[in-house]
Amino acid sequence: MEILDLIDKEKLQRLQDLFADATGVAVSMIDKEGKHVTEVSNFLDFCMKYTRGSEIGLKRCQKCDMEGVGTYFCHAGLMDFSADIVVEGEKLGAILGGQVLPAPPDFDKFRKVAEEIGVDPDEYIEALKEVPVKTEKAIRASADLMEEMINMLVNSEYIRYREKNKINIMDTEIDVTTKNVEQIESMVQDLTKVSRKQNILALNASIEAARAGEAGRGFNIVAGEMGKLSSMATEKYSAIIAKAGEIDESLKKINEEFKKSEE
Repeated sequence: MEILDLIDKEKLQRLQDLFADATGVAVSMIDKEGKHVTEVSNFLDFCMKYTRGSEIGLKRCQKCDMEGVGTYFCHAGLMDFSADIVVEGEKLGAILGGQVLPAPPDFDKFRKVAEEIGVDPDEYIEALKEVPVKTEKAIRASADLMEEMINMLVNSEYIRYREKNKINIMDTEIDVTTKNVEQIESMVQDLTKVSRKQNILALNASIEAARAGEAGRGFNIVAGEMGKLSSMATEKYSAIIAKAGEIDESLKKINEEFKKSEE
C-alpha cells in the first residue's frame, strides 16, 4: 500500500503548501522508499543551495536525515523535524520539515560553519537572514500539528479506500452468485423436461400393460411408481426454481442498497 493509493497528490500538495505558508516552516513528504511524494514547500537557499550544495555540508545533512527523530537540531543549528505517516501500524512514509531558527542567529557561529563546509561566509550569512525565526515551542507545535493533520487525513482516506474495496468485492460476489442461481434455474428446467418425459413414458407403459392384461400387471405397477416419482420430482424442481427466484430477488435488493450507499 502506498500513500498515493489512498489520497490524491494534488490534495496532499495543496495542504502541505497551505501549512508551509501559514507557519513559515519548510515541509516535504516521502514514501517508505525515501522518494518524494510531494514537491518541497518553503525550502530555503540556506539549506538547499549552500549547506547541502557543498560536499561536506551534504554529508552532514544526510547524517541528520538518517538519525533525526521527532523535532531536533540539525548540524548547522536550525531546527528540523521528522514524523512517520502510519496506517494500521504500517509506515507508508514520513513528513520532513523545519529549516527554522529557534532564536536570532549568532552570525560568528554560522561564519565558522560556512568555513567548515567550504561555503562563502558572506553569501551564507545573507542566506541565513532569510531563515524564519520562531520560538522552539512554536516550532515543536507546528511539527506536531502537521503530523496529526496528515495522519488523520491519510487514515481517513484509507477507511474510504478500504470500504470502497469491500463494496467492489461484494458487487463481484453478488454477480457470481446471481450467475450461479441462473445456472441452477436452467439445470432445473432441463430436469423438469426429463421428468415430464418420464411421466409420458410411465403413461405409455401403463397403457401397454393394460393391453397385455394379466401378463402386464407387474409392469403396470412399476409404471405407476415411475409416474409417482416423476410427479414428486417435478414438484421438487418447481420448489427449487421458486427458491432460486427468491435468492435472485434478495441479491438484487442487496445490490441496490450498496449502490445507494455509494451515492
